[in-house]
Amino acid sequence: MKNYYIFIFTFLFLSIEMNSQALFEKEDYAFSRQDSLRGSNTKERAWWDVKNYNLNVKINPLDSSITGFNSITYKVLKEYNIMQIDLQNPLTIDKIIQGKQVLEYKRDGNVYYVYLRSSQKLGTTKEICVYYSGKPKTAINPPWDGGITWKQDNNGKAFAATASQGIGASVWWPNKDQLFDEVESMQINLDVPDHLVGVSNGRLLKIKNKNNGNKTFRWAVKNPINNYDVCFNIGDYVSFTEKFNGENGSLNCSYYVLKDNLIQAKEQFKEVSKMLKAFEHWFGPYPFYEDSYKLVETPFLGMEHQSAIAYGNKFQNGYLGSDLSGTGWGLQFDFIIVHESGHEWFGNSISCKDSADMWIHESFTTYSESLFLEYYYGKDAGDVYNRGIRKNILNDKPIIGTYGVNKEGSSDMYYKGANMLHTLRQIVNNDVKWRTILRGLNTNFYHQTVTTEQIEDYLNLQVGLDLTSFFNQYLRDSRIPTLEYCFKENQFGYRWVNCVPNFNMPVRVTLNGTTKFINPDTNWSYEAMQSQKNIFKIDDNFYVLELESTE
Repeated sequence: MKNYYIFIFTFLFLSIEMNSQALFEKEDYAFSRQDSLRGSNTKERAWWDVKNYNLNVKINPLDSSITGFNSITYKVLKEYNIMQIDLQNPLTIDKIIQGKQVLEYKRDGNVYYVYLRSSQKLGTTKEICVYYSGKPKTAINPPWDGGITWKQDNNGKAFAATASQGIGASVWWPNKDQLFDEVESMQINLDVPDHLVGVSNGRLLKIKNKNNGNKTFRWAVKNPINNYDVCFNIGDYVSFTEKFNGENGSLNCSYYVLKDNLIQAKEQFKEVSKMLKAFEHWFGPYPFYEDSYKLVETPFLGMEHQSAIAYGNKFQNGYLGSDLSGTGWGLQFDFIIVHESGHEWFGNSISCKDSADMWIHESFTTYSESLFLEYYYGKDAGDVYNRGIRKNILNDKPIIGTYGVNKEGSSDMYYKGANMLHTLRQIVNNDVKWRTILRGLNTNFYHQTVTTEQIEDYLNLQVGLDLTSFFNQYLRDSRIPTLEYCFKENQFGYRWVNCVPNFNMPVRVTLNGTTKFINPDTNWSYEAMQSQKNIFKIDDNFYVLELESTE
């Protein structure tokens, strides 16, 4: 979600006279050692597989500080004795223990190298406990500029929450801070002032009263979870619940909101069951029945925190009351409920291994908005909405980012990515098959971390076409493919220009009143015409341009 909203009011005036660009464009950016340490599978990370985190955090809203420890259970994949643990300034590690041994460590920026003393035998399971403290980075503009948001509600009570996509979960807790090794299960214990409620991922197991004026809220996550989804939320919350009768049975749905907003929330959150019904239709069962579904009111707009969706859309439809598509359809649903919950399927269950492939999270989830509309208002509504969000596309750089350095690609992964998928749907030209493909993604890659190549291979197989140039065009190049056409005597000619080498994509067109598919490539093709009307149009649901040749 992080970059999604930066350009929501940007209007792009598209031109077909673009500079020639090479396939697999790369931006000019100087990456640092810290970028590589954060984004790559370093030697100090590769030898161990994280199995469980038991995170214990005491949250002190009066001075914006936290203290705690994280017990990390891991499996030894290769015998080695130096472990990389990530924790960002200004937080510091106070002590690291394995067994009864206090371990030595060395800091390198946001990385701690831990020197293990006991034998790390191949195949064994070990545990290390990391104690830490300090005042974590305060988010300046959450969720885009991540960190902790420390606020007060209208009654002067503490209201705080985390948002760490992009910046990394190590902004507030020590962990193996990357995407390719998701923890398999997790416990989160939040120690908060006893007049507040602490909410995290998964299910609430127990509330323990303490003698020091605090309470501990114990949460458990049974499913794999990526680090940036792990969250804490504290506030003067009240809660209410409901059951959703879904494809996998009864799903517990819980809602945590500030006391003053309870009445509004009970009305607005009726949309959750609508969202779940639509998305289970398109994508298959909600992926985290064991961990429940939650919406949690936060002091920022929203984030896809797994089983604890952050909600700050002020209990209204649209995006803070506005329509991102400019079509009117964006006001027919609560943007945060629909978009952020769509990430439960794409982003949380199916997760990318490297942030360069973040389009897997964002393109499918942005497209889910139009699918929600289609489910309730018909196909035309979804089509119109999807075409409407094109006005926010920048075409500034490729959607895929740079690998190994924690670098996402263009924010076009949202709007352009959704239109890429909508274009692919037109190529499939079979709505039943398209739905089967979407549900198949969530079956084949359920609770997995994946690469772009895996998704491409799956779609190639299921669509039944070689889509190599299609994905090269839309993911690795910033140009909009343009269909150049001409009328010569009794012939109609066409070819793709402004595109990657060997680009070939079927496209639905209307020629002199007849709608059909043609199969252009980068060479001129001609077909005979009986009519001389010379009327030509590409189906609007394809994200392409057209140009009548002057040659």
